[in-house]
Formats: sequence, structure tokens, C-alpha cells
Amino acid sequence: MRSLRLFPALSVILIGCAAPVPSSTPVPAINTALGVVAERYVKLVLDLGQQDEGYVDAYYGPPEWQAAAAARKVPLADLAAEATVIQTLVSAVDVSSAPEIVRLRKEYLSKQLGAVATRIAMLQGRRLTFDEESRALYDAVSPRMSETERLATFDSLSAAVPGTAPLSERIEAFRRSFIIPPARVDAVFRAAIAEARRRTTARMTLPPLEAFALEYVKDKPWSGYNWYKGNAQSLIQINIDLPIFIDRAIDVGAHEAYPGHHVYNALLEQRLVRDRGWVEFSVYPLFSPQSLIAEGSANYGVEVAFPRAERLEFEKRVLFPLAGLDPSKAEQYYRVQRLGSKLTYVGNDVARDYLDGKIDREQAAQRLVTEGLSQIDRARQRVRFFDTYRSYVINYNLGMDLVRSWVERNGGTEANPDRRWKLFEELLSSPRLPSGLR
Repeated sequence: MRSLRLFPALSVILIGCAAPVPSSTPVPAINTALGVVAERYVKLVLDLGQQDEGYVDAYYGPPEWQAAAAARKVPLADLAAEATVIQTLVSAVDVSSAPEIVRLRKEYLSKQLGAVATRIAMLQGRRLTFDEESRALYDAVSPRMSETERLATFDSLSAAVPGTAPLSERIEAFRRSFIIPPARVDAVFRAAIAEARRRTTARMTLPPLEAFALEYVKDKPWSGYNWYKGNAQSLIQINIDLPIFIDRAIDVGAHEAYPGHHVYNALLEQRLVRDRGWVEFSVYPLFSPQSLIAEGSANYGVEVAFPRAERLEFEKRVLFPLAGLDPSKAEQYYRVQRLGSKLTYVGNDVARDYLDGKIDREQAAQRLVTEGLSQIDRARQRVRFFDTYRSYVINYNLGMDLVRSWVERNGGTEANPDRRWKLFEELLSSPRLPSGLR
């Protein structure tokens, strides 16, 4: 009963909601029961964030809840007990006769709570394999890339970038002429984000006064990050440790801003927290199934906003000249980039073997070079990401593939952009999670 002592104001509510909510209960009563769960879930996440740096990626709920969490340090064992109690509460709510979005709300709370419990167990010393961890935290397991597929991609790239040097060196030498000069990085990124915003706002209604600030930083394990501040405001940081290639302007800009993380968080805040009062969406625990949707939709959103032909035209007309690069080489560059993108799952495989203890740090970096055709400095930065975020790496590529599959399976193909944007917006403003995309 220590969880009741930790949250005394809610102990009476716990007793009152311990019995299952019958299926005949009206939707407002169901949402009230789920609201009790949601409040306890948010406070649990905030308490865990006091012991797990970086766990709370964003919070814009009641400030007194955050202040209360900061004033105490709850033992992990008590947090684990509280997670079990809350999971029991959410399981007792019968939503079988409720609308789909309410059923999705219950599933969201249940999956997120499962991930919280797993993260607590990991902090207590529980060891999981890479796949066990990703399933428990992100509701998904990454497939392995076959050797046949990888070698076929190597053959295609070798034909596109001929020469006698090792393929990774040839690719790096080819890409070197497409680096944005440091003095032009800001102008190129701002132009890319502005165009991404123009395309997004032409299709979506965003909250009024939404905006972002852009900063450039160093010594980070990531290339870009969106720090969502609430009230439709974001801080977007771009890592300039390593040279930045021209494709990263749209890839990172759209991913972090429009229609990626900034839009995703702003829509959740407006449509679920403010319009529906679903407080669980006022907190974003990084190591949770929500991240696969966040990263997958942000990656897929790049091609939603910039279909291939339109992106190439914009790059040639605007971004290449801004960067001082030759627009006539844009088509060849993106042809090589598309071929290289087929190797994306190599990173997941290397991370799996590294985190499962089958290879060491330097072996992981070398495999990213030889199998993933990365440059060694970028490979070492990538291993640093593995150290920090572990199985989180699957959220980018597997997440994108799951999001794309769901959108296209429901008619949102490139040939039907209106439907694609509609489904994409629906996903960004709903509680749907990875298992719901299959």
C-alpha cells in the first residue's frame, strides 16, 4: 500500500474506481475513469523523471505537479508498485462500447504504463536483450536486414559511384562536394523550414501563434532535437559538430519542425489536452511507444510535405544555390541518397549486437562503416547515440515504415495527396500507437 501513501489525495479515488467500469457506462463516465488513471500516470512519469535524466522529454501540464515531483525523490520500488496499481485501474475500464478514439485512449494508457514499468525495472538493474527492450518500451521489434539485400544495395551504389577505392570511401568522397559551407547553414535551414511550414499550413490548421526558435549546438549524440515547450512553442537545436550535407536541411528541418515534431506536439496539446482534457498527453516520456509514432511520423512527414519530384525541384531552385552548390548535380546526389537509404536497418542490427554485448564499441563503429557505408566520425557519433538512447534507434526507420504502411493501406498514397495529408493529420492528433498501425 505504499503507492497510496505516495499519492494520498488520490487514495479515495483509487478505492472508488477499483471495480470494473461496466460496458453500459456512458462515454463521459468512461473518460472520467480514464482521467483518474491519466492523472496518476502523469505524476508517475514526472516522479520517474527525477531519477532518469532525459526521461521527460516535454511537459506542459499543471506546474504544481512538476514542482511536487521536484520536491521529492520516490524510491524506485514505490514507483514500480504505483505503476502496477495504475495498470490494474486502466485494465478495469471496459471501453468495448465506446467510440474508437476512447478505445485508443485506453490502449495508449495501458501501453505507456507498461513502458514506464519496464523503464523502472531497467533502472533497478533488470537486463533485457535489444529486442526485448524495444518490444517493451516501443511496442515493436526491428527486423534484420538480409545479407542478400545489403549486397544488392552495395552493387547498385558501386555502379552509381564507380572507382577502385573501398565503397565507403567512394561514397564519402562523392558526398563531400555536397556539404553546406558553415557560413550558409543557417540560411539554408531557415529556407528549408520556411518551405516545409508553407506546405504544412496549406494542408493543416495549426494552433494560433505557434512558433519555434532555432539554435545551433555542439557535442551532442544527435543531429537535431526538438524541445517542445508547450503553448505551441518549440526550441529546435541543430548539431554542427560534423559537416552538414545538403539533404539534411529538409530532412532535419521537416523532421524537427513541419510537419514533424513541432506539429505533432502542437496538435496533441491542442486537440487532446486542451479540447478533450486528456491530461496524459501533457507529458512525453521519451522511452515509450509514443516515440515510435513521433519519430516515424516525423520521418515520413518529410516525404508527405516534399514528394520526390517536388523536393528535387525546390532543392535545385532554392537550396543548392543558397548553399553555393551546383544544382545540376542534385539529381545524381539524390539518386545515390535513395540507394543508400536502403541500408538504414544496418544501424539497428549493429546497435542490437553492440548492446547485446556481441561486439565492442570500435567494432560497432567499424561495422557502420563497412556495412552501412558511414564515415568513421559519423559512425562513432552513432555509437554514442546507441550508448545514450539504446534501442530507441528503431523508432526512426521502423517507425517510418509502419506509419507509411498504415497511411498507404488506408488510401493515402502519393497519387492521392489529399487523402495522405488527411490520414497523416489524423495520426498526429490521435492516441494511436505502434501495434495499432499493423
